[in-house]
Amino acid sequence: MARLASLSPFVTGARASNVNYLGAPRCRHKFQLYYPNGFDDEVYQVAERGVKERANLEWNTELNAPAYRRLLARGEYGRIVDIAMRVEARCNLLFSFEKMALRDAVKAPADTRLFATALYAFLYGRGSPQRKFEAWIAALGTLPRRKSRVLTWPLVTVFGQIARPDSHLFLKPMVTRKAARAYGYDFDYEATPSWPVYRDLQTFAAILQRDLDRKPGFRARDMIDIQSFIWVQGSAEYER
Repeated sequence: MARLASLSPFVTGARASNVNYLGAPRCRHKFQLYYPNGFDDEVYQVAERGVKERANLEWNTELNAPAYRRLLARGEYGRIVDIAMRVEARCNLLFSFEKMALRDAVKAPADTRLFATALYAFLYGRGSPQRKFEAWIAALGTLPRRKSRVLTWPLVTVFGQIARPDSHLFLKPMVTRKAARAYGYDFDYEATPSWPVYRDLQTFAAILQRDLDRKPGFRARDMIDIQSFIWVQGSAEYER
């Protein structure tokens, strides 16, 4: 698996690298209450990282860029959707209603094709991160809505982290906002998916990477570690 890319270009202005966040020690302490050895902890590997890492390995076995292109060339859009949803189910990042919203939205052949081609462009296509992210949002926004919306932050970001944890981060809104508050980071969140919000999420991730890399056992391998750190801070699962 690729090492987490440097995200320093996102750390700019008032959030430059010399800024210290008052909640950082408290957040690390909370993480170590459950996983004393940080990201090197064996229990952490089993409880948090392992299942997400296996999902990434499965994705890169079946939907790496060349394999994905071959499926697109053969018009096997439904198979792409089936693989994507099966792999996500391994790590269970989405709620059941979010999974159903996506499944309902891609029942028609044209919608299946749109989803499959837009996801490839987002993950593997050419262009700037902003352009690819905005095109991905636009594609999801055109899919039909039945009971639940498709254009939500979890659905926009889940496949990015599964496929490309070297550069993409999953956004669970309530958990991430709570984690940012605990850390002392003013996350500029809005419910409607947009590039400025995702860029700010990447800035938060870059700051976490910078701060955690300085501590023994906390050198993040990829966004799986960063997202897991956020999850421990904000999830009710980790409230005592």
